[in-house]
Amino acid sequence: MGKFSPNKVCPCGSANKYKKCCSIYHKGALPPTALLLMKSRYCAYAVGDSNYIIKTTHPDNPDYTADIKSWKESILSFSKQTNFLSLEIIDFIDGKEEAFVTFNARLSSGDLKEKSRFLKLRDQWFYVDGEFL
Repeated sequence: MGKFSPNKVCPCGSANKYKKCCSIYHKGALPPTALLLMKSRYCAYAVGDSNYIIKTTHPDNPDYTADIKSWKESILSFSKQTNFLSLEIIDFIDGKEEAFVTFNARLSSGDLKEKSRFLKLRDQWFYVDGEFL
């Protein structure tokens, strides 16, 4: 993971410092909602934390693979080649076991609009899949 200053503003859009925001999830705390998981995953891409992306991806996700090495390389390659400009949350449908977050991520490669689906397993949220809008 590249060195991202803990005192920089968190890429997730909270206006808080990274060390007081998504960094706590990247270091092991479990996000209490799917919305916070989604925001911390966006942030993980922005700071190049491939381990967090892998750790929070549901096994049913189409990108999920046992080949962690190449998965990690593809995440890091995407993170390095992309500037993460801003994140806008459009909608959040919270549920006990399943939740949906619709967002627009402004990237240097263009906008990424998605309705993401999350499932909760053993008190932990995971990203399952998304539908591009």
